[in-house]
Amino acid sequence: MSHGDYIDFDTNELPLAYLITIRCYGTWLHGDERGSMDRCENHRYGSPKIAPNKARQRSEASQLKYPPVKLGDPQRTVIEAAIREVCDNRGYQLHAVNARTNHVHSVVAAACKTEPVMNTFKAYATRHLREKGLIQSEVKPWSRHGSTRYLWKSRHVELAIDYVINGQEGDEPPDFD
Repeated sequence: MSHGDYIDFDTNELPLAYLITIRCYGTWLHGDERGSMDRCENHRYGSPKIAPNKARQRSEASQLKYPPVKLGDPQRTVIEAAIREVCDNRGYQLHAVNARTNHVHSVVAAACKTEPVMNTFKAYATRHLREKGLIQSEVKPWSRHGSTRYLWKSRHVELAIDYVINGQEGDEPPDFD
């Protein structure tokens, strides 16, 4: 709503929800044809992705400690259950979760910053996978960080839920601007 020069902004301290994407170890390396982000220059919202570079991708692949982690149906089921358990235990509202073969998407509302939520998802999922014998004890199944998109408007939450449940096969995430 606008009144002259006044614009009514959202005043939420925390977003309505987060779109959290957790990648499996070794499945999307720098230099990949899809582009990538890094921790130095290409990590801020709106900054360009690192360009595809086969030599860089081969170099990164040669440094992996073990093969890339791919999730089968049993692992995916355990991971989704672990994320639901985190949300139940911590009082988060889980809107959607979808474990794929090389990543996990979730849309979750939590009255805290997103990084602890994502890290708890990783920890619970890893522990449950190990308890069920679905990954070896030395394997760290997740990439170092993940993607944490803040969803400030109801329509963005709806777009993210639809993307997690119905999209993804080669789809780019929705534009939340």
